[in-house]
Amino acid sequence: MIRRTDLRGESVPDYRAVVPRAAFDVEAALDVVRPICDAVRHRGVEAITEYTRKFDGVELSDIAVPVEALRSALDELDPAVRAGLEESIGRLRTTCEAELEQDVATQVVPGGTVSRRMVPIQRVGLYVPGGIAPLVSSVVMNVVPAQVAGVESIALTSSPQKGTGLPHPTILAACALLGVDEVYAVGGAQAVAMFAYGAGPCRKVDLVTGPGNIYTVSAKRLLKGVVGIDSEAGPTEIAILADDTADPAYVASDLLSQAEHDPMAAAVLVTTSPSLADEVEAELDKQVSVTRHVERIRTALSGEQSGIVLVDDLEQGLAVVDAYAAEHLEIQTRGASDLARRVRNAGAIFVGPFAPVSLGDYCAGSNHVLPTGGCACHSSGLSVRSFRKALHVIEYDEQALRDVAPHVVTLAEAEDLPGHGAAVRVRVGERA
Repeated sequence: MIRRTDLRGESVPDYRAVVPRAAFDVEAALDVVRPICDAVRHRGVEAITEYTRKFDGVELSDIAVPVEALRSALDELDPAVRAGLEESIGRLRTTCEAELEQDVATQVVPGGTVSRRMVPIQRVGLYVPGGIAPLVSSVVMNVVPAQVAGVESIALTSSPQKGTGLPHPTILAACALLGVDEVYAVGGAQAVAMFAYGAGPCRKVDLVTGPGNIYTVSAKRLLKGVVGIDSEAGPTEIAILADDTADPAYVASDLLSQAEHDPMAAAVLVTTSPSLADEVEAELDKQVSVTRHVERIRTALSGEQSGIVLVDDLEQGLAVVDAYAAEHLEIQTRGASDLARRVRNAGAIFVGPFAPVSLGDYCAGSNHVLPTGGCACHSSGLSVRSFRKALHVIEYDEQALRDVAPHVVTLAEAEDLPGHGAAVRVRVGERA
């Protein structure tokens, strides 16, 4: 079901070239999403409804979700699901509030101060997947940090369901629970374009966040610059670094848990133990056969984006997982905490046998909107920081400017920008 790559005894200059990856990636999807985004830019809601009919099989009469539908969904929500959402919200809010950065004022010289002021993004568009699975937890993961950050205007979108033309009722209920009432029934690349350019009742946003399929993520890459994005959070992936102390049933269940997201999901085991690899394969055969989404999981596990990688030792294993830069990295080894501190590239790290990725998906207090496709080498997961930006505020009095004026003028002349120097000279009485 799952391929093996044996790196034992191999000298590999760059492990990024040998770790499992899908052949069809975000870059390849750009050609597909470009005409969709252009159509939404030029034709707005008309184009959105055409693509919704084509991709979702839904005929939309209005892309905006009525507030009454949100309230009704919350009224009808299973109490146990509501309790789970409230627990998830509370735990995430606790970590978000702890992460809030404070303003910092630095006196550079007497009379000269530079302050860093943290301000929230004014308007954001939050994407919640609702096609293959209604990811209600992604409502929580997007909305809570935005609210804690102080964002004034929050819009959220998710794919419409056949029959109702609305997003999944559990997603609507979570929006109501969190007090978000600007919700749209739009999915895919056209949703990202709607946020980036504005369409119909949806005003342009400043930032788009949230996970999605490869086409949604490709649209985020395409429109980055037109609109801000958090990271490229696409088809999910899990990497597990394990040695012979790992429980094969745990490892197999964790690989399976992420594979059930999407046929393009990636599940990678990096291990020093051939016997563990054998036992995990046996467990996968056993566990997959009795799970609900058998075909989806088999497709993901047998794809070239998934695999078992054998390594000589944990040092080589660390090098491999750092090169892979997984969205989710589990470490199930001796001294797992020490190894976790040495990892440089991962969206989130789950340490030890009792911290599965599923915990982070719902109730760990961490955020599950994380960079995929190797982007964890340069991007972070969604957080309060994603929804805030830093402004520098510079205050100098006359004497402080006079003291530094010769240096400013000299550097301006060195760059052949005499006007820069003149703007200082005129203030300190040295007119040309």
